[in-house]
Amino acid sequence: MSKDKSPKAAFVAVIGRPSVGKSTLVNGICGEKVSIVSAVPQTTRNAIRGIVNREQGQLVFIDTPGRYKSAKKTNKKLLDISAGAIEDADLILYVLDASRAAGAEDEETAALLAPHAHRAVAAINKIDMVENAACDPALEFLSRSLPALPSVRIFPVSAKKNEGIDALLAALYDLAPEGEPFYGADYYTDQEVDFRIAEIIREQAINRLRQELPHALRVEIADAQFTETAPSAQEGAPDGNAPDVPEGKLWVRAFIVVERESQKGIVVGKGGAMIKAIRLAALKELRKIFDWQIELDLRVK
Repeated sequence: MSKDKSPKAAFVAVIGRPSVGKSTLVNGICGEKVSIVSAVPQTTRNAIRGIVNREQGQLVFIDTPGRYKSAKKTNKKLLDISAGAIEDADLILYVLDASRAAGAEDEETAALLAPHAHRAVAAINKIDMVENAACDPALEFLSRSLPALPSVRIFPVSAKKNEGIDALLAALYDLAPEGEPFYGADYYTDQEVDFRIAEIIREQAINRLRQELPHALRVEIADAQFTETAPSAQEGAPDGNAPDVPEGKLWVRAFIVVERESQKGIVVGKGGAMIKAIRLAALKELRKIFDWQIELDLRVK
């Protein structure tokens, strides 16, 4: 950062209806897997933080549950989480879907954001799914429903292909207030290890069981033990004097928790095939995130 510019720092609430690609966008912005992704609406159940550190400063993205109109008690709780994030955050990133017409959830969300348009930026996601990347319907909706949001703060993006991200980030940094970073420069999320493991398992379970158990499961980490192993010298060091890389083994016992006894068999699968597939897929994702050896004991209750 140049000496005549002060660093920026802001919390950014990511808001939108279910399945517009908020979690994929946050992952793309952060360059790491912060939020789990599924075709099942409202997979995100908490406010997930992803952290971006650039020359301009630090932005902390809060990925919130999709806003969906329903009288169910669980949905009301999810709506409260996103509404709270809007009030608490410095900035708002409103995500729309270029491949679907605006619906009742978009109307409700736009009305909620109207008083906050001065600190909002909109991303029209999934431009890779529409012909010639046309965003006209979404632009018309924003012009009508959020007239106080200037067009220079509306960006067509593809979270899947990582397109349009730099321009979007530049606009957020322009709006961000000056301030010191909230986290160290090496952080890309503040999630605890147990929470991240549980979320990855839940993602893999939902993606394989969405027809039978769309939301009727959660994951508990029953036990986790970390064992340090001898560090090894970093490979490729020209002088052989590179700092040691810490190593270790993480053993985890986790439970997929279902609502009814009859659902256990669905998760286990014939001959244990389903739970084995979930375990192996979760391990594959976890090994991308953590530098440790990981062993996962996965059960159902």
